[in-house]
Amino acid sequence: MENNGTAHVKGEKRKLEPDEETEVKKKSETSSDNLVEAYSSDDEYEHLNEPKVDRSRSCPYLDTINRSVLDFDFEKLCSVSLSHLNVYACLVCGKYFQGRGRKSHAYTHSVECNHHVFLNLYTLKFYCLPDNYMIVDSSLEDITYVLNPTFTKKHIKQLLNDSKLMRAYDGTTYLPGIVGLNNIKANDYCNVILQALSHVPPLRNYFLREQNYSHIKRPPGDIMILLSQRFGELIRKLWNPRNFKAHVSPHEMLQSIVLCSRKRFQITKQGDPLDLLTWFLNSMNVALNGSKKRTSSKFWLGLCVMLYKEIRRKMKIYSRKIPNPETPEELKQKLLKEDEYQEKMEKSPFLYLALDLPAAPLYKDELEHNIIPQVPLATLLAKFNGMTEKEYKGKRDSTMKRFEITRLPPYLIFYIKRFTKNLFFIEKNPTIVNFPVTNIDLEELVAADADVPHTCYDLMANIVHDGDPNEGKGSYRVHILHQGSNQWYELQDLHVSDILPQMITLSEAYIQIWALRTDKSKPPAPMEV
Repeated sequence: MENNGTAHVKGEKRKLEPDEETEVKKKSETSSDNLVEAYSSDDEYEHLNEPKVDRSRSCPYLDTINRSVLDFDFEKLCSVSLSHLNVYACLVCGKYFQGRGRKSHAYTHSVECNHHVFLNLYTLKFYCLPDNYMIVDSSLEDITYVLNPTFTKKHIKQLLNDSKLMRAYDGTTYLPGIVGLNNIKANDYCNVILQALSHVPPLRNYFLREQNYSHIKRPPGDIMILLSQRFGELIRKLWNPRNFKAHVSPHEMLQSIVLCSRKRFQITKQGDPLDLLTWFLNSMNVALNGSKKRTSSKFWLGLCVMLYKEIRRKMKIYSRKIPNPETPEELKQKLLKEDEYQEKMEKSPFLYLALDLPAAPLYKDELEHNIIPQVPLATLLAKFNGMTEKEYKGKRDSTMKRFEITRLPPYLIFYIKRFTKNLFFIEKNPTIVNFPVTNIDLEELVAADADVPHTCYDLMANIVHDGDPNEGKGSYRVHILHQGSNQWYELQDLHVSDILPQMITLSEAYIQIWALRTDKSKPPAPMEV
């Protein structure tokens, strides 16, 4: 029988009725469908009934990861769209891309360049593209640790005595904490401050644990929270014992400084480290919900006490006005009896002690060389012994002031005034300050009625300025004492070298950080975390 509307009956053709023709078509379609359903290409495979393989634990592209090009120090932005949302890092070339969907930049990059392994920079999860499945492998833990180092309380306590050299992935050896910072253009003045603060034990121990400040809430739209987050990330990277390279780029930290200071401090323009230090300590206090009052209910609870309590102390300032020298003697005597010209005392907090250098000599010596004078540190500190008076000139009258310290902080900052500005340029005083590296006694500076059990300090950081004082012509470097090895190191951007303590005193010191010696035989112990 043919499916053409006719039937063969003993060699003759008979035309089918309409009902018969419909029935024949249905039978023909049913038989063809049965033939299609009976065959499947899956029948050629014998593993149809076997369990599915979990590709997340057997990714074939893990050997394409190139750890030598991975750098997580820069801002987490897509290299194509410049968006900071849902950013992934390609672990083959190190570039950042957004998303992992079919129309995303990461998906396009994986297809075009045949790069398959990506890391989500926020969730710390690994994915294979374009197949789009998550990768679970313990061999990738070193990458997540470099991106987000974590420290336990036990590890932090060991930092005080740890002097073990670590080997980076690129083969270089380094000491955790003694790591160079990249100078992007003119941010050497920022690098020295960040390096010095990273070795203040209470500050370091607090920011090594993200749990200490991650819960702090700021008002909506407030950008100051970036300062504490970025500084914590930088501290953890500087002290990371498993770095891929022996240097760190402070790009994100510098971006937050520029943003939070409203471009007062720039990456491309050299600034004053003292201005940055003062602004940074006060801004960090605000970022951690603190205030300038010692009774700040939120700030003074917990470990963030170190920012002001450890550095900020009070002194007595005695001031008295003096008449104009051109005033007649009789009028002078009359004015000195008035209340306005009587000595007054006030208590004022301080973050650092400003030390005045003697004026540099104007003339050369007999050999036609400029004389570089030297002055002992004790001579500069005599300003705060409560007896030495200094004249501060005003527009009309002058004021004589003397200073007396009532309490000594655990960490004391000295600022040596080297620069003076006039209408045309900046002048620098090259006077060398002679100071001991350890065991300087400040007992003579403390008020007689003050109860201060410990008065000896040890130097822990020394910031130096070299070269011309005008903008962009000089440079800054810092000397750091590594407490674990008790060795001094000199850090200037990416250059790190050890230095003898005797050489430190020959430098043109600008800012110094001293640690209070609570025990005659041991340096001060860090705050508990």
